[in-house]
Amino acid sequence: MSDHHEQIRNLLGRYCEAMDAADWDGVGALFAHGRLTEEHGHLVAEGADGVRAMYEGGTQLHDGRPGTRHTTVNTIIELDDDETTATARSSYVVFQAAPGLALQPIIAGRYRDRFEQVEGRWRFTERCFFVDQVGDLSHHLTYELRT
Repeated sequence: MSDHHEQIRNLLGRYCEAMDAADWDGVGALFAHGRLTEEHGHLVAEGADGVRAMYEGGTQLHDGRPGTRHTTVNTIIELDDDETTATARSSYVVFQAAPGLALQPIIAGRYRDRFEQVEGRWRFTERCFFVDQVGDLSHHLTYELRT
């Protein structure tokens, strides 16, 4: 496995860490040059400020944190021939424990990510979310998820 793969996997891990810590600036920074789309390709948020605002405004906090554990698994990374762009397909599961909510999976689906390498560093250019299974999101989102 190349160093490129590890750098991309680290980006996936940083996203999970920042989400679970309610580090909205950190999440936004990961998408400073990227955008979020839903499964039909519609834009959800773009750039550091747009992504930060979306998560900050859309996530319930309990004692300053969302009480979640984001996991990204079964990742398949494919580098393009020039090794300056890449795609990744992953599955995700988000677990949550909150006051009045026992630890449980609350949502599962897939990510389709695009990356580019600039000056030796990889960064997100796009994350497309697919929602496959939904549990109890009543302690997590400030809005109703349309599936």
